[in-house]
Amino acid sequence: MRALPLRKKVKQLARITLAVPSSSDKIETFLKKLTNMPSTRYKIFISSVQEELAEERRAVKSFITQDHLLSRFFSEVFLFEDISAADRKPDDIYLDKVEHCDIYLGIFGNRYGSKNDKGKSPTELEFEQATATLRERLVFVKGSDDKAREPEMARLIGKASRQVTRRRFSDTQGLIREVYAGLVECLENRGAFRVTPFDDSVCDDATLRDIDAEKVKDFIETAEAAGRLTLKGSRTTKAVLQNFNLLRNDRPTNAAMLLFGKNPRRFFNNAQIHCFHFHGKEKRKPIASQQPYEGRLLEVIDQAVEFVLGKIDRSVGTRGKSTQAPVTFEIPRSVITEAIVNAVAHRNYRSNGFIQVIVFADRIEVWNPGELPPGLSPELLRKPHGPMPWNPLIAEPLFRAKYVEKAGTGTTDMIADCRAAGLPEPDFEQRGPHFVVTLWRNWLTDEMLAEYDLNDRQKMAVIYLKTYTKISNSEYQKVASCIKKTATRDLSDLKEKGLIIQIGSRGPGVHYVIPKKRDIKGTIGT
Repeated sequence: MRALPLRKKVKQLARITLAVPSSSDKIETFLKKLTNMPSTRYKIFISSVQEELAEERRAVKSFITQDHLLSRFFSEVFLFEDISAADRKPDDIYLDKVEHCDIYLGIFGNRYGSKNDKGKSPTELEFEQATATLRERLVFVKGSDDKAREPEMARLIGKASRQVTRRRFSDTQGLIREVYAGLVECLENRGAFRVTPFDDSVCDDATLRDIDAEKVKDFIETAEAAGRLTLKGSRTTKAVLQNFNLLRNDRPTNAAMLLFGKNPRRFFNNAQIHCFHFHGKEKRKPIASQQPYEGRLLEVIDQAVEFVLGKIDRSVGTRGKSTQAPVTFEIPRSVITEAIVNAVAHRNYRSNGFIQVIVFADRIEVWNPGELPPGLSPELLRKPHGPMPWNPLIAEPLFRAKYVEKAGTGTTDMIADCRAAGLPEPDFEQRGPHFVVTLWRNWLTDEMLAEYDLNDRQKMAVIYLKTYTKISNSEYQKVASCIKKTATRDLSDLKEKGLIIQIGSRGPGVHYVIPKKRDIKGTIGT
């Protein structure tokens, strides 16, 4: 009998657990078959504004400690009010409890709570402590009317939502259902369930005949040329797939089909990258262009990268070192590729969503259905960290073909490359069920230029600068077909408006360039 997908299994477990009396022998039998007896039991810290959400807090603790499944895995559920009043020293106790818990569970409502001398409530301090100490965090938000919340709580929810997936609930039973699903997913990610990871699972109804042998051969040649593979022994399709652990009982895994399948769409409707281009800064019709890409992952990555490169500005250098003039893109190709490859390697393939790559006038956004692995936060992506792929069997061939690095340096390399190009650092944030990477473009867009009163000569000069990166007074005269006096006046006006800066003080070497975005005060991303 075909195994249920994890999402359906969670829902089935929730229905059973909430509906059947706790004495049911059938539940015990079912749970013993589904789970290993845990060798490790975990601690939960429940955070919220006590006065507002006391009922919900108690209900969640009672449910976890009495539930047949969860009680097997969680040894302690901490509520601050369980400590006697005489023993309470907030700064010493609850923050220490957060640091020593395994899972932080935040329940947020409308109230922010009392503040300390620095203007922060215990609820926010607890969330910050959980973040700083790399606790796994689950956030549940009561209600959908964000305008009814106190400003500080709305801000805290916004901060949390940029880091973890938030789940909404309307009543206590709804909260319990969401907590149950969230904790089951945590346990599954920690390996507590006998649920095979997506990339390692056998692809239903697929056989070796569904694998494209030529694509496997092309991959081997690419990996060897990149210096990341020395293949010994047989080079048959079956042998190569076995070498990368992409077969189970001679049947292709989901990873094998996504990487080398003849027709991955036949098995996966959601393994796509949808690319969009908007002329403005918002998702608003008309859409300038859009293109869905589907098929084998390596090809889809290349197609999405080329879509983006075709929509952004570029400059052409001279043929000093080769017969072809070098092309430099406003956002380095390496940064764009890394953002898209990360989305492919780390996305949640059990989700019905798909990856979106959106080109706006001032930025590029890459939306990935999924979230960061436990213990990793958007802030930590800016620091050296080890590799933690959600789909290691997909990430390994991507590494061999030189699409990703194994050292966990991808995001720090993106930051360094953006700095070197004079661009703002990328933004990393969780937006609901999606992890979003934002790459900021060259700040001098057509939309921003429209805000300045430029004459036609100056507009032509800006176009020239975007292509050739610098312009002198004499070059301006040729581009704009004007005399030196007019060129000097136009260039001085552009300088006063902050659209160009002068390099050099006198002589023939004086020229003008467009300042980098980070050098201009008041522009987006500074």
